[in-house]
Parts: sequence; structure tokens; C-alpha cells
Amino acid sequence: MSIFIEIVGWAGAILVLIAYVGVSTGRLSGGSATFQWLNAVGAAFFILNTWWHGAFPSMVLNIIWAVVGFTTLWRIFRRRMSPS
Repeated sequence: MSIFIEIVGWAGAILVLIAYVGVSTGRLSGGSATFQWLNAVGAAFFILNTWWHGAFPSMVLNIIWAVVGFTTLWRIFRRRMSPS
């Protein structure tokens, strides 16, 4: 189980890093669904990893990060589904 948790943590780090590099280089918009998915899933992976390691301040930060990302995704989805 420990190896799985480490892999999930590294995957989360890679996803968040890809999102940051994408926005920093102009390849992604901060308001794009792709950016939000990368951040939200990356944060969710970090939540599992930090909980396992007892790093509760980081866990709380990533819970908030994931909530912001998934909330933004919900808003993007609602905008796309509403008739214009």
C-alpha cells in the first residue's frame, strides 16, 4: 500500500506541475477546464498522500485547492450546458 500512496503523490505533483507550466507558458488558460482538471485531480492525489503521511496542514490546503478546482469545473460545465 505504501508504494501505491507514493505513486499517487508523485502523480499529483506531476499534474499540478503540468498545470502550472501550462499557464506560465501561455499554453493553458487559468479558466480552462484542462487547467482545472489538472489542479483538482492533482490536489485530490495530494490529499491521499498527505493524509497517509500525517501532513495535515498540507492536506487541508489541498482539500481547499481541490474544492476550488472542482467548483470551477462545475461552473464551466453549467455555463456550457445553459442555453445561450
